[in-house]
Amino acid sequence: MKSAALEEQVGTVSFLERLFGTRSSVQTISTHASRIFLTGEKAYKLKLAVHFPYLDYSTPHKRHEACLKEFELNSRTAPALYVGVRTITRKADGGLEIDGDGSLVDALLEMRRFDQDCLFDRMAQNGSLTGAIVSDLAHQIAAFHREAPINREMGGVKGIAQVLDINDRSLRATGLVADDVAATVAARFQETLLEHSQVLEKRRLSGRVRRCHGDLTLRNICLWQGVPTLFDCIEFDESIATIDVLYDLAFLLMDLWHREQRDLASILLNRYLDETDEADGLGLVPFFMAIRAAVRAHVTAIQAKNALASDSAHLRAEAMQYFDLAQSLLQPSPPALVAIGGLSGSGKSTVASLSAPYLGSTPGARILSSDRIRKRLFGVSAQTRLPEAAYQPEISAKVYETQRREATIALACGAAVVVDAVFDRPDERKKIEKIAAEGGVSFSGYWLDASEKVLVSRVMSRLNDPSDATVDVVVKQVSRDCGEIDWVRLDASRDPATISDDILRRCGIGTVPS
Repeated sequence: MKSAALEEQVGTVSFLERLFGTRSSVQTISTHASRIFLTGEKAYKLKLAVHFPYLDYSTPHKRHEACLKEFELNSRTAPALYVGVRTITRKADGGLEIDGDGSLVDALLEMRRFDQDCLFDRMAQNGSLTGAIVSDLAHQIAAFHREAPINREMGGVKGIAQVLDINDRSLRATGLVADDVAATVAARFQETLLEHSQVLEKRRLSGRVRRCHGDLTLRNICLWQGVPTLFDCIEFDESIATIDVLYDLAFLLMDLWHREQRDLASILLNRYLDETDEADGLGLVPFFMAIRAAVRAHVTAIQAKNALASDSAHLRAEAMQYFDLAQSLLQPSPPALVAIGGLSGSGKSTVASLSAPYLGSTPGARILSSDRIRKRLFGVSAQTRLPEAAYQPEISAKVYETQRREATIALACGAAVVVDAVFDRPDERKKIEKIAAEGGVSFSGYWLDASEKVLVSRVMSRLNDPSDATVDVVVKQVSRDCGEIDWVRLDASRDPATISDDILRRCGIGTVPS
């Protein structure tokens, strides 16, 4: 609290520390714009008296209004966490009290306290953030975005241009990089904005700009009663949170990528796209992630300037990491189509998920799994078993047709695509190859070979898997003539990670980090 802009709150902080207990018994969490007091079963959030280009909490009334707005907006996704808004008022004798009749001094957002180890940034750090949890998170975000109010007046090119302007001014104000470096990066952002302008406007007009979360990072998600729960959304500026839904998601994708959680970023994007009609915006995702990285660069740099000397160097280094990430995300990768075929139990889906994060532009390839597409066509969850009738030839033909159509859309957006299906019929293999040829992108096909014994063993050991294949299905597949297979044949009895590494090397990708 040494900044001159915050000196007016020194008395407020002292009052709260006395109210909640001794300094040693009250745990506090500080960010660039707030201070949170953790006490008993409650958490109280005090907005700091700061004024940034994108945020103004400079007066008590502005902070009170922000608390009221935050309570209202976060009740959409976390009604059980948010209790209410409390005021801090001045008594006749000059002292402070909670919810008194005197003049307003400050405001507090009252919340239910949760275990800090249930925060997703902590979980990512300690390794407890799993693919299953992230899949559930993708479902929660998709549902939230579906219900979020549409706004066709905001967002689009104008909205992104405003963000780029704020990023540029804020970055220069921190002195994190030299002005000529900042200017070069700003120019590259403007060039990329121009490249994507038509898609941005098309999505705005079609209702993809909605009143979203706005600050969807790992630290603003917790596991509450076993459910991924979004909280602490942007309340101080409608333009920051009324955005393209993929720009909202991109903050979380960037956060995972920054933390070297590539597999989880891939799962998040693919499970989200499995539930939404957003494939036309795939080409925007790396650009959106770059913008988000630039946001974190200047916000972290501001924290570094206001931090103690012992923390400043670390924060400044992290700010540079975000800046470097933003630059790398602006470098496009060519689209490509990778097909992974093989009989049930050969490990196609596992190999696809291991390979996808390293193919194409960040955060990796769009995975189009025939098993998941079939479940989607029947309107059931990926883990719901379908009856045998759902596997009639005409249904399977529709699944393959849907897979090809969605692959075509993703490739046209500049994304890499991994298609995962049995592909036991020569005509289906030829049709997927034709998609790449017509799109002018590279194609590589891989056939995973395994003995009947291995296939049967794997199918029997499956739990909560999108595939409905049984031992009988495997036996029938093995007896079927798959025709001449001219795709690269790989030994599927090996560890899936080894197979994935083999595929990535053949695709020109270097050594994959373990």
